[in-house]
Amino acid sequence: MTTNRTFTMIKPDAVANGHAGKILDHIIQAGYKVVALKYTHLSAEKAGEFYAVHSERPFYKDLVEFMISGPIYAAILEKDNAVEDFRKVIGATNPSEAEAGTIRNLFAKSIDANAIHGSDSDENAAIEGNFFFAENERF
Repeated sequence: MTTNRTFTMIKPDAVANGHAGKILDHIIQAGYKVVALKYTHLSAEKAGEFYAVHSERPFYKDLVEFMISGPIYAAILEKDNAVEDFRKVIGATNPSEAEAGTIRNLFAKSIDANAIHGSDSDENAAIEGNFFFAENERF
């Protein structure tokens, strides 16, 4: 079953490079409604908790360090078939493999500094959205 909400984060590299506004505009132009938006700076504890699923992987420590290196924008987005369609909007994790016109093709520098996170399933979209937002922060 597909849902109409997904979760995203504009990562520290894209924020530091001044791309957050352009990325949000790209998302809105792709037909998404922003139902929750937060500008925040993750602590090491929170970043570790968010990425706990990767805690046994060799890149985990570097990922947490990267995610605490600067502020991020977290958002819940709404559109029909939100998760699957958003994966197409953001493009492949490796920006050199991302289709032209996708967010990662336009704004990412590397597989590590890839500008944006997008939920990979409806279940994870709900979990990730709940990690950052209370019900009264969604509109």
